[in-house]
Amino acid sequence: MSERPIGVLLTAYGTPESLDDVEPYLTHIREHYTYIKGDKKPSPEMVEDLQRRYRAVGGNSPLTAITRRQAEALERRLNDGAEAPRFKVFVGMKHWHPFIHDTVTAIAHEGIDRLVGLALTPQYSRMSVGSYRHEVEKAIEATGKEIRLSFVEHWHDRPEFLDVLADRVRQAKALLPKEVREEAPVVYTAHSLPARILEWNDPYPRHLEETARGASERAGVRTWRIAWQSQGATPVPWLEPTLVETIDALAREGARAVIVCPAGFVADHLEVLYDIDIDAKAQAEALGLTLVRTASLNDDPAFIDALAVVVRDHLRGASLG
Repeated sequence: MSERPIGVLLTAYGTPESLDDVEPYLTHIREHYTYIKGDKKPSPEMVEDLQRRYRAVGGNSPLTAITRRQAEALERRLNDGAEAPRFKVFVGMKHWHPFIHDTVTAIAHEGIDRLVGLALTPQYSRMSVGSYRHEVEKAIEATGKEIRLSFVEHWHDRPEFLDVLADRVRQAKALLPKEVREEAPVVYTAHSLPARILEWNDPYPRHLEETARGASERAGVRTWRIAWQSQGATPVPWLEPTLVETIDALAREGARAVIVCPAGFVADHLEVLYDIDIDAKAQAEALGLTLVRTASLNDDPAFIDALAVVVRDHLRGASLG
């Protein structure tokens, strides 16, 4: 068995580091999706709209910094009690720095020959986790090195993850006024994807439902539903119902409060800090609903412990040598 540490690569979507990075960031995204036809360069209106949202949350997203903290904490947790480090944890982003390709190149230069890929997206879709894996495989091939890769396909139903999520739901529920606390439904959200994934029998919607059911059972939630948020500005149909539609429906049904749990996200970033905390909250208030959001997992020790269990259990069943 190799004495080199086992590499763990945390992958995520990526985020621009400044307002000036928004245009190349959007271009990189659009170049990767075949359903976007014609000129891949985003329009000035698209760039300005995204910049406006970043300005509303302070000028940039904390995603990259949080992901690095998650990686550092996970590395410490995995090596806890070991005489010598057995794991080294890295970060690779699909659409911005540090790019997956660059990180895998660095991994190869360090001589690491065993690598676990772990997408920071609990629910699997071919368009999300599957694409991260494909990027890692391409990057490994480009290095010309023998790196044995094993990828965690999903961890949406792991008890450790559901326990942490349920605790977040209970904490959010406690923020509501007592008179609406028990009746408030929980809406579990994840990033929307083009509806064509349904033609592939993609497990993504089912995985979100399983996450929602497991967290609700643990938190004692009676009423819950799932919704999709942050769909792209493209002409193709996206998954339904949207969070906007769901909030509208709850208001029509007479709800007075709602708890939003972004169960497909594990860190504060634009889709949480703007799409929920600003946009969805304003919509709810206009309709007379009190909206509270579950706190993001970020580098909470309980969440890091859950990730460590996922990695260790995966390795027990993986053929990494």
